[in-house]
Amino acid sequence: MSDDNWDFSGLRALYVSCTLKRSPAVSHTEGLARLSMDIMRKHGVQVDLVRAVDHDIPVGVYPDMTEYGWPTDEWPAIFPMVEAADILVLCTPIWLGEKSSVCTKVIERLYGNSSQLNAAGQYAYYGRVGGCLVTGNEDGVKHCAMNILYSLQHLGFVIPPQADAGWVGAAGPGPSYLDPGSGGPENDFTNRNTTFMTWNLLHLARMLRNAGGIPAHGNQRSEWDAGCRFDFANPEHR
Repeated sequence: MSDDNWDFSGLRALYVSCTLKRSPAVSHTEGLARLSMDIMRKHGVQVDLVRAVDHDIPVGVYPDMTEYGWPTDEWPAIFPMVEAADILVLCTPIWLGEKSSVCTKVIERLYGNSSQLNAAGQYAYYGRVGGCLVTGNEDGVKHCAMNILYSLQHLGFVIPPQADAGWVGAAGPGPSYLDPGSGGPENDFTNRNTTFMTWNLLHLARMLRNAGGIPAHGNQRSEWDAGCRFDFANPEHR
């Protein structure tokens, strides 16, 4: 089937760039992310990109850190974009074999909102899809993806098959993804995985949207707090 026959209009995707470079510095991670974003836009998805380091986002695990001693916090202004997105993609460089410190901070701030409930009484991120993109010139793509994707699913996001992609050059100092002669933009393995990841995110997000999200039974915090136990065997109430 031609790619032109697919229409994902009505879906929204948010890419959060966790580069350590403030704008307007070139981000190699965003260079890879643009390949994925372009596919989504071609098929009607509203796509937003936030470079987290450009914003005053304190560390912490609460929705608004100004309530905990920080003078300013721009995360509450960014979070509505997370709420509006059917798809969230975290994009990070690798440093010392790990995702960036900015990526860790973003995940912690996502965690701070995760106990909020949606209209069905489920945790806030139920019915949303998550993925990640990773770049660097050292090993660690799969290690970073393992950590990021686990974190997202733990918070309530649904993870489709092959929900990550990345590029790393030769081990040790060397060119980064967008540098001339790096081979990154031409790398078939990276381009294939990025394309597959993008389509898997799109398909699962459309399936969830059409189904009205994850069925709201057996996973509603509001109902559990009200005393419903969804067939959980409680020895005290036999």
